[in-house]
Amino acid sequence: MTAPVEVVNFGCRLNAAESEAIRALAEGRLARPTFVLNTCAVTAAAERDARREARRLKRLHPGADIVVTGCAAQRDAAGFAAMPEVARVLGNAEKLDPASWDGATTRPRVEVGDAMAQRAFRDPAPGARPSGTRAVVDAQQGCDHRCTFCIIPFARGPSRSQPLGALAARVGALAREGVGEVVLSGVDLASWGRDLPGRPSLGRALRRLLALVPALPRLRLSSIDPAAIDDDLVEAFAQEERLMPHAHLSLQAGDDLVLKRMRRRHSRDGAIAIAGRLRRARPGIAIGVDVIAGFPTEDEAAAERSRAILGEMGASYAHVFPFDPRPGTPAARMPRVPPAEVARRAAALRAEAARLLRAHLDARVGAGLDVLVEADGLGGHAADFTRVRLDAPAPRGTLLRARAVAAARDHLLATRS
Repeated sequence: MTAPVEVVNFGCRLNAAESEAIRALAEGRLARPTFVLNTCAVTAAAERDARREARRLKRLHPGADIVVTGCAAQRDAAGFAAMPEVARVLGNAEKLDPASWDGATTRPRVEVGDAMAQRAFRDPAPGARPSGTRAVVDAQQGCDHRCTFCIIPFARGPSRSQPLGALAARVGALAREGVGEVVLSGVDLASWGRDLPGRPSLGRALRRLLALVPALPRLRLSSIDPAAIDDDLVEAFAQEERLMPHAHLSLQAGDDLVLKRMRRRHSRDGAIAIAGRLRRARPGIAIGVDVIAGFPTEDEAAAERSRAILGEMGASYAHVFPFDPRPGTPAARMPRVPPAEVARRAAALRAEAARLLRAHLDARVGAGLDVLVEADGLGGHAADFTRVRLDAPAPRGTLLRARAVAAARDHLLATRS
């Protein structure tokens, strides 16, 4: 008799896709109730959350096994293995290996290989069934860049791309299952194709993918590096109606000296120019950004330039991250901004992000929206990723036309057309 498996996901969309794969691999194969923590290592706080959750789950379910995997496990296998609550620790490659879940009680307690030795793309979810109206598909893994604040390349290994044929097969299968929107994800999605024969570009691949899967209603991109947005990708946004008008850029800062110390590959003016190109190519596109508050050596003037660039780029959404030093990264050795000042700057960035989101929502009141209905049938997302609340329920998975009638704090209220 098999036992239940619950996967607790931390972190990015890539982790979310892999969590679905873990669930598909582990279900029906374990003898004891098991909680799998698919962890994140972007910040120290994310690792602390995972440790806290392991302790909480073991306290509530003393008879269950706790398996820890993901980027934090890859980075600190020994630390998690030392926790008495943890039964097993798996690396990022091992968590997607069916053998790791086959009679797992007889396998080594710690199985964490060398992430930097990974050379082949491993599709995390070839057999996983979609669990919602939107599905995340892993198109790219790993990263070849070395931003001074980031530990993820050492947890995920070098950049690897899923070949277009396999990617189209996966997306096509999801479309046949009735998924209304696929989100292509990756650690460094914009680098897709550079390790493949002929070095195909992401923009051309998107156009070909949409041609190969005509039944897919909507295709969306996860976060992309502004420095890697080329003519082909801009053209894809301009020409492909089913490629959603939403670009989330890993900006990180709006000051040139800070960007240089981060070892980012774009400049302040370059980021603003890319946002302008996207808006001209696809009128109505929503721009999102990631931005770090209080990076080492950032002074008040640099912080203000990072705040101001959000408006200059015409951003509608912003994810704000207070700087959190990761041991082993160059940024962890740089002169720190006092924690209270980091918190203040993060609050200022969030206030600006809230103002821009409100402006984005207000501008769409009265507009027609194409909404993919999710969850309880009353909520969904418009094409530009604006959250929408409907005035009457509709079947989950429906793609319907609605009209925005009012703006709430972080979403639109809409009535069906």
